[in-house]
This record gives sequence, C-alpha cells and structure tokens, in this order.
Amino acid sequence: MPLAEPGADPAALPAFAALAGRRRWDARLSELGRRARSSPGSLWRGRAAQRRHALELALARLGDPDAFARAGRGERRLLAFAAEAVHLANALPPRGRARLRERLAAGLEGEATLVPVFHLLRSAAVYRARGFAVEFPGLAEGAPFDLLIRRGEAEAVVACETFSAEEGRSLHRGDWYALVDRVHPELQTWLAAHPGRYVLKMTLPEGLAGPGRLAELHRRISRLLAAQRRQDSSADAVLKLDPLVLAGAQAAGQGRLLPERLREQFGPEAHLAVTTDRAGGSVFVMAARAGREDAIAEAFRHRLAQAAETRLGEAGRGLPGILAVLVEDVDRAEWRALRESLELEGAARRFLTTAAARTVAAVTCCSRMELLGLPPPDAVPEGELRFRNPAHPAARHPVLAEAIQPPA
Repeated sequence: MPLAEPGADPAALPAFAALAGRRRWDARLSELGRRARSSPGSLWRGRAAQRRHALELALARLGDPDAFARAGRGERRLLAFAAEAVHLANALPPRGRARLRERLAAGLEGEATLVPVFHLLRSAAVYRARGFAVEFPGLAEGAPFDLLIRRGEAEAVVACETFSAEEGRSLHRGDWYALVDRVHPELQTWLAAHPGRYVLKMTLPEGLAGPGRLAELHRRISRLLAAQRRQDSSADAVLKLDPLVLAGAQAAGQGRLLPERLREQFGPEAHLAVTTDRAGGSVFVMAARAGREDAIAEAFRHRLAQAAETRLGEAGRGLPGILAVLVEDVDRAEWRALRESLELEGAARRFLTTAAARTVAAVTCCSRMELLGLPPPDAVPEGELRFRNPAHPAARHPVLAEAIQPPA
C-alpha cells in the first residue's frame, strides 16, 4: 500500500526548529548556507553540500511564505514529517523526548544530516499506512531497535538503519570534489591557451585518501598540462590525456546531453567533472576510477550483519525483526542502476542465508528518492525494495505479510 500524500502546514516549521533547538537550528542553517554557496575555490564542494544537506536547506526555504506557496511534493512531504516529529515528541515520555532531541542535535553537526530521523518517521508512517499500530520503544525506552509494529496478535520489531554508499567506494566523492576544486581554475586558463576537447583519464588504485595524496595528484596534473605531455604513470596514479571523442558530441555541444554521453562511455562508477570555455566552445573532462570496482553491495551486506547482531539479536524480544535500510549518497541514476543490476538484492539475499540473519524476517531498502515520494523510475513504485527471509518462522505469516513479503 503506498504512503498517503501528507498535508503540509508552514506553522510546523517553527515548532520543529524549537524541538531541535532554535539557536542550534538557526546556526546550522547559517553554516549550511555558507557551505552551499559556490565560490571560485569551492564550486564542486558547494554543489556537494547543496545535495547532501538538501533536506535541511529545503526546510529552511519553506520558512518563506512565497517559497512555501511554490513548494513541490517532496518539500511538502518533508514539512509533514517535520510536523510528525513535533507530534511524536509531544507523545513521548520526557526521556524519550530528550532522546529525540539528541538525535536531531546529532543530525545538525558536521557532515551529519537529518535523513536518519526522517527515515525513522517515514518508516513509521509507511507501517501505519499498511494497517499496523506503531510504537517507538527505541526513543521511549532506549531499546536497540526503533519501532514495534503490531496488527492484532502479530508483532515485529524494526531497526531503521542509514547506510552510506561511500562505505563501498575506493574513491570517495568528497576527495574527488576537493581535487576538482583545486584543478578547475587552472583548467580554465589552460583551455583558453589550448582550445579543443580533451579528456584526462585517471586511474587511482588507492583513491585519494591519505596525507598529501590529493596535493601530490594536483601537482602531477599541473605538471602534465604545463609540459603538454600525454601520460604520467606511477604505482598510485595513472594519468592519460587524450582528445575527447564521443559519438554525437559535436551535435550535443556543451548542453545537457554531454553529461549523459560521458556517463554512457565511462560507466556508473566513474567520477566525472567537466570544465568548459564558453567563449571558445572548448571542453575539458576529468574522468577518474579507483583501481578496483566499487564494493557497495559487499559493504551493504556487512552493515546488515552488524545491525542484525547489535539491534535485532537477543534484545529483539524474540519477535520477528525487520532491517529497514535507507541507502545514502547515491543520486537518481546510481539508485536506479543498483536496483536494475540486482546488486543490493544479491547482497541482502546472501546475508539472509547466514547465521547472523537468524532473527531477521525481512530486509527493506529505500533511498532519498522514496523519502521524497518521487515517482518511478527514480523511486521504487512500492516505496521500498523488500526481501523476505524464507528460513524465518514469520516469513509466511499472513498478518505480517505487508511488512515482510515482497509486493506481488
């Protein structure tokens, strides 16, 4: 059953800010506003901040009446979940209310976001929409799992996890954005002196993590360009500068089709950055790969095993357990590719055959796309991927079917 479209009340935002802590909320929005503003030295990192903290920035915009009037479906949904947080806080005992505030405070620090809290709120709303009564023992009692769902005499416990795809990437996006911001001004100058279309292909076996690695790669790129060399190879990086040749690229120019064609050529795992000289029509593409394939699915499987042991083990009260996982740090195309390749499904099913899954009746997966209520194919039509553990006694329980069994 799909999640009903929630209403949205702009009056909920001040109450949510008060729940999070008005001073903390205002300070966080000011900080994120500064980080999200693209400047010559932080163009890519500014864009990355806009994407990572889109939830918080969207709520900030909704404080403006004109912005609220123009708000789309996803923004209104976020505001409805903010209102639900306030409603939940009022229903919790004092210690539970304090735990909720602690989670909100943790989501407003550093690189953290409010996505885990909103994932919890959305998960509860999904189960209610399916006819389950929902309790919050994780907040109310400090239980290791988050939700207790009940319909009639049937019960199950739910642990809401947030998994970052970065855990399975050898080349992390933050490091890549920092490199591009360093190189970008030089590329514009270089393109003005060397008109044309180029691609700098980079293979980075160990990524960019580690002291001095990013600065050293920047120096090597600068030297290669200054000497107009074609290649620079070492054990930790292989650089190759070639003409950019793409079928139809001339017709596409530097418009919206170029990123799509680049992605088709270099694949979903490549990190891409495009620098253009609009006056001359020149293009410089940087394309980077790690020395091995991303292991997102394997990292996902490890996270499932860890969560099952710590959150749904003996403390699960002997009830069927559900791991409800939101996959973070993926864009629309990546999320669709992970689903179509069945990578996450394969990882979940391998996990469900292990001893660590003995308490787990099902694993569910969603992303920000489902959180925002985006339509297919960006989001899963049923709101989540759902994988049942056939070895669990509750696997075919008719009352729990809408929480455990895959949609027909």
